[in-house]
Amino acid sequence: MYEARLKELGLTLPDAAVPSFDYVPVTVHQGVAYVSGQLPKVDGEIRVTGKVGAEVDLETAQGEARICILQALACLKAELGSLERIVRILKVNGYVASAPGFNAQPKVIDGASNLIGEIFGEAGRHARAAVGVAELPRNTPVEIEMIVAVRD
Repeated sequence: MYEARLKELGLTLPDAAVPSFDYVPVTVHQGVAYVSGQLPKVDGEIRVTGKVGAEVDLETAQGEARICILQALACLKAELGSLERIVRILKVNGYVASAPGFNAQPKVIDGASNLIGEIFGEAGRHARAAVGVAELPRNTPVEIEMIVAVRD
């Protein structure tokens, strides 16, 4: 149902990101999947860089947050074998590289939350943090991690 919903929305999952450092993309323990922070990669590349509120506008940053969610779902699918094992999205933590004075981090992460809602409906309603940070890896404007309830 979720993979069919992606198709209905005209979305395709990218290849699951391969970590460049010493961690795994997803850890599953006792029915909970913890998805490592995902960057907005398209075809394996970061295409938008800079701080939100300076080099990156709000609308672009929201789009980058959506890309992070597609990356996270690709990692979940690679680990679980199917998105149909997802029971509920429990929590989303979003990090926004913010220019001085930019304080609309929740609006940026709404790009991610809205996409989750479009895909998962009520099962996508989640707790969330939207945090402004000085720097993110590879000068990306957004990074997102997720906690997801899954069935065996």
